[in-house]
Parts: sequence; C-alpha cells; structure tokens
Amino acid sequence: MADNNRFEIPQEMRSMAEASFDQARKAFESFLGQAHQTASTLTGTGEAARANAKDITAKAISFAEKNVQSSLTYAQQLVHASDLTEIMRLHSEYVQAQMKALAEQASEMGQAVTKAAMDSAKPR
Repeated sequence: MADNNRFEIPQEMRSMAEASFDQARKAFESFLGQAHQTASTLTGTGEAARANAKDITAKAISFAEKNVQSSLTYAQQLVHASDLTEIMRLHSEYVQAQMKALAEQASEMGQAVTKAAMDSAKPR
C-alpha cells in the first residue's frame, strides 16, 4: 500500500528541470537588473512625484522578485519531492505563504499609493 503513494521522477527529468530552473533564474535576474535600471531613471514633474514614483516602482519590483523567487523555489522543491504526501505538504505551505505575502504586499502598495496621492494633492 505504501508503494501507491510513491512518486518517482526519473533522474534525466530532474536534471532537465534543474537546468530549466537555472535558466529561469538567470532570465529573471537579467529582467530584474533591467527593471532596476529603468526605475532609477524615472522622471516626474516634481521631486515628490519622482520620489513617490520611484518608491512605488521599487516596491513593485521587490514584490515581483520575491514572488518569482518563491515560485521558483517551490517548483524546485516539487521536483525533489519523494511522494504525493510531500507534494501536498509543499503545495499547502506554498499557497499559505503566498496568500500571506500577497496580503502584506497589497497593504504596503496601498499605503504607498495613498501617500503618493496625498502628496500630489498638497498645495505647492
């Protein structure tokens, strides 16, 4: 009965998945470098607008980086899972962690957007 719960991934597939993860990480790191470079050259109509735009952009990039890294780590863990029970545990942990992270990110982004709106409404 215990063998029914066994989940085997052939070594060749594990090796291919590892190589794919490495490529995805490198591509993401390249994208992230370009995004940081773009964010650093943002211009706005005023100092407060530029600062707020940079802050919001930096937060969005940071959140995207964390979410992609989390997803890549999760996928890599799935490749190394030894059975269906471990896969289900990993999935549950991933979903819970992502829901918590997304709620925190939405709150932070909401605060940053609210601050930017309030700053832009201030008389100059």
